[in-house]
Amino acid sequence: MIPTWLIIPFAGLLLSIALGPILAPDWWDRHETHAVIFWSLLTLVLFTLRFNGYRTLTLVTDCLVNDYLTFIVLLFALYCVAGNISFEGDLAGSPRVNVFLLVTGSLLSSMIGTTGASMLMVRPVMKMNSWRHQRYHIMIFFIFTISNMGGCLTPVGDPPLLIGFMRGVPFTWSLRNFPILVLNLAVLMVIFYFIDRRAYRRDVAHGHRPDISRPRTTIKFDGLHNLIFLVMIVAAVLLSGILPGLKAFQTADGAVKGIHLLKDVTLTWPAVIELAMLLLAAWLSFRTTSPSVRRRNHMTWSAIQEVAVLFIGIFITMQPALLLLKAKGPDLGMSQTWQFFWSTGFLSSFLDNTPTYMVFLTTAGTLGFKTGIATALGTVPQALLQAISCGAVFMGAMTYIGNAPNFMVKTLAQENGINMPSFFGYMKWSLAVLLPVFLLDTLLFFH
Repeated sequence: MIPTWLIIPFAGLLLSIALGPILAPDWWDRHETHAVIFWSLLTLVLFTLRFNGYRTLTLVTDCLVNDYLTFIVLLFALYCVAGNISFEGDLAGSPRVNVFLLVTGSLLSSMIGTTGASMLMVRPVMKMNSWRHQRYHIMIFFIFTISNMGGCLTPVGDPPLLIGFMRGVPFTWSLRNFPILVLNLAVLMVIFYFIDRRAYRRDVAHGHRPDISRPRTTIKFDGLHNLIFLVMIVAAVLLSGILPGLKAFQTADGAVKGIHLLKDVTLTWPAVIELAMLLLAAWLSFRTTSPSVRRRNHMTWSAIQEVAVLFIGIFITMQPALLLLKAKGPDLGMSQTWQFFWSTGFLSSFLDNTPTYMVFLTTAGTLGFKTGIATALGTVPQALLQAISCGAVFMGAMTYIGNAPNFMVKTLAQENGINMPSFFGYMKWSLAVLLPVFLLDTLLFFH
């Protein structure tokens, strides 16, 4: 049994991320990496004292190889490819234009993933609104919609849905989330429009003006051939879900073939193929794109570096919490759709939403239902599966660490002079704006 005190390092890391930039910003900027190392090492020490060194080694190796490695390489590939696509034009960021951009990006999220759409859209959105003084709210709604909610329609959109696809959920099943997405986007865009219109008028009243001297609006894209590499990345993600089910990649007992690193840890061949395709896409993108495109995008490595450092700590320190949740999940006494929606969503706000999705999908599969979607984990009623899927995807927007694109968008916005709110400042927005939307979802779809 996993003792609850083993989650102390995870709680400590979350508090450090939340309070460090507020209470000691200069210290946090210099020692952010040291804080991550401290809490990660404390997790390993405490876990070893409770169990043994080999189990700790197995836990960390499995976490880094089968979770973190594919996670960060995917982000790296998307960051590289999207950074090599440049948008230029004199289209001014207005409330109507911004609503159009957010809706377009949200639909793209289900085609190329929330991370891909975020990295593709974030720079054009910032450029169009660069003339404005009040604009951080635009990036907050960007995270709400493009970085999270938009990914609910396909397994490509968000990793939890990909995990479901790998466990037997039909590829097109998640399209049934479309009415929920339409409702949520409609509500959010109405709220955003009035907030943005007020900020827009205030900027104009204070003398901020876009450059609209040209008689015709001009829009220019550069590096569009990188869309080929985005398709390559999407194909790699899809193959990671398809190949493990093929007999050619399975042993006689049904296990997936791969490179055995430890007795209980294997880097599977489908994962190796996925990693190779992702790195190849990033390399080809850089080889075939002029450096001038990256200069125009003000592309630096700080955003991906910060995400890599913070999330390796999050992945390591959250392992005891996930093990505890897996052990207690079947005993939580949940059977109602709203319970699965809110439980999956709440934990996905602070834990990685993919393993959280797996925990509650496993829990639903053990309840003994006879009708529903037949998965590798048991039969799950469609209503429960939809509640788990939407909870994991939607509520990742509640905090900066709920989904990896959130933190990347925040970092890129700050690099471009946008004063983003603190961890708790962002949560004020998410609680005020998103909670009513999720309550509406509960009443209409998960009651």
